[in-house]
Amino acid sequence: MNKVMDKLRSLFNQAKDYATDDKLNTTRKRKFKDYTLVIVRTVLLIGLSFVILLPTIQQILMALRDPADVNNPAVIWIPEVWSTMNITIAATVLDYKNALINTFKVSSISMVLQVASTALAGYAFSRLRFRGSNILFVFVVLTIVIPPQALSLAQYLYFRDLGLIGNESTIYLMSGLGMGIRSGIFIYIFRSFFKGLPKELEESAQIDGAGVFRTFWNVMLPNARGAIITVALFAFVWQWNDAYYVKIFEVSTQEFPLLTMRLINAAERMYDALFYTGGLELVGQDVWENPVFLALISNVAALLMMLPLLVMYLFVQKQFVESIERTGIVG
Repeated sequence: MNKVMDKLRSLFNQAKDYATDDKLNTTRKRKFKDYTLVIVRTVLLIGLSFVILLPTIQQILMALRDPADVNNPAVIWIPEVWSTMNITIAATVLDYKNALINTFKVSSISMVLQVASTALAGYAFSRLRFRGSNILFVFVVLTIVIPPQALSLAQYLYFRDLGLIGNESTIYLMSGLGMGIRSGIFIYIFRSFFKGLPKELEESAQIDGAGVFRTFWNVMLPNARGAIITVALFAFVWQWNDAYYVKIFEVSTQEFPLLTMRLINAAERMYDALFYTGGLELVGQDVWENPVFLALISNVAALLMMLPLLVMYLFVQKQFVESIERTGIVG
């Protein structure tokens, strides 16, 4: 009897050990799988980040190298002599201080006018139903599809008759009337957002005696924070980078320089730009005769133009991502 009990006890212990080993193996496999996924995900993120950041890193390194390094074949990535001379030359070519202030002014005012006009239009299309509203909205959508070149001649003749050519008021007028850069997209965003808000908000305001505009201003607009941030950021960036309309309407002048046109003119005639701004006097003849140096200054000038947008994005990236999620925009 004792032998039988000992045999059963031995079998029970073996089964227990086998079950314990099986659980350990399962746990080890799960941990190995988790670690492998973490490593693969980390490698992919680092690789993608490097590919995305590589052009910016190259531009920063080129901006911080000495101009004489363009004649040194050993310098490829890391500068042999660190210097801010290229930044100084590029800023001189761009008339950076004045152009930066003017570009920020035009972009900011245009952004505010774009948000105001497109939000009002989007609210009207989403809530104020009237005969022919769908047809009008189709025309709004068509402004997204139709290239701006198809309308530029008519717009130019219209503003010429008003005597606004050569004045930034043309940009403000287009933005305030819902015909700014990609205004059709902004109207569509606001229309979709306002349609998703509950109608009870409007009904409560109307019961309290609020009119249409007061309902829009005090009730609907505060709830559209996500759409406002999205539209504001896109409107600011697109106006900042706009070169088409400011060239058509001759907004950028010698007295009112803008970054985009100064960059384009400098890139097309970099030697002339360096000559007239005194940039050639900052480097030797063996440097400015090298075509690589002219291309280098163009890249540094592009970096200076892009730098304010990068700084701005660092401060608003959280709000921007949240607004994209709320408005439902997908790439």
